[in-house]
Amino acid sequence: MDMSTTYLGLKLKNPLVPSSSPLSRNLASLRRMEDHGAAAVVLYSLFEEQINQESHTLNHYLTQGAESYPEALTYFPEAREYQSGPEEYMEHIYQAKTVLDIPVIASLNGVSTGGWVRYARDIKQAGADALELNVYYLPTDPNLTGSEIEQIYLDVLRDVKAVVSIPVAMKLSPYFSSVANMAQRLVEAGANGLVLFNRFYQPDLDIEKLEVVPHLLLSNSAELRLPLRWIALLYGRVRADLALTTGVHTAEDVLKGLMAGASVTMLASELLRNGVGRLSELLFDLEAWLIEHEYGSLAQLWGSLSQINCAEPAAFERANYMRVLSSFAPDYLWRSGALGVIPGLH
Repeated sequence: MDMSTTYLGLKLKNPLVPSSSPLSRNLASLRRMEDHGAAAVVLYSLFEEQINQESHTLNHYLTQGAESYPEALTYFPEAREYQSGPEEYMEHIYQAKTVLDIPVIASLNGVSTGGWVRYARDIKQAGADALELNVYYLPTDPNLTGSEIEQIYLDVLRDVKAVVSIPVAMKLSPYFSSVANMAQRLVEAGANGLVLFNRFYQPDLDIEKLEVVPHLLLSNSAELRLPLRWIALLYGRVRADLALTTGVHTAEDVLKGLMAGASVTMLASELLRNGVGRLSELLFDLEAWLIEHEYGSLAQLWGSLSQINCAEPAAFERANYMRVLSSFAPDYLWRSGALGVIPGLH
């Protein structure tokens, strides 16, 4: 069965790509993911804050006591003391490329333009095959307009594209006022791919300790629907590869993503919950489904349920919204006869 695909110009043996997660911090774990069938891997993120912290730490040691006496030079730390962030990340990329045969996609997470962007060039030089750019910005200033927020994403992307030659995918938030327009503008600014969607983690409140606490919930298949809808809407309308992430747990989830128009489906929660061996199981189930339904390759089903190819395009828009609201009612209302007979409702 031919399950190959192309993403960011990279020829992949199948559409399963482990997304950025703690699993990619360990070379042995990366090897296991490849052995179980991962077609490529997205490494954990290097954060703008890590890069800036290294700069601030280095500046502190270089200037501390500089005006006092020559012996102040002994304040300089050993290089290993202040090269534990970005340098360690570049080394990890290099080592991953050494032990893996599949493409390695680095991840850079930041929200501002500036000196940290040059590390995108270092990521390329370390050997990464592509770069996923993750702009996680929470706009809390009520004076900041939507257009200003959008410009932040565009500026960071343009700055990164100016210093790298490898393909760059932009990981998107679903909260733009016009997702389709923002996707188009990012592609025009140079994005080779779009990853839908970034999964934001919401803090919780500890009412006993009066603290704000981190709270992580792994995804489930129900969360697939949001990126699935937008993949289907964007397929064939933007000139970029589409990656679906969030909610991919089963072979059926993978098939839905591909039929909507995704080039690859990315997963992390399923591997964190059940182990990287799930990749082998998903590939087995995927091939079995294709054989049972007499497909010769994945290429035959790509985009078949996208909006431009769907027999009922309005199902992705307001028609579906109205249908869902008008067709649902709790069972007890039907049993009690409270709803009576509603024309057109079955």
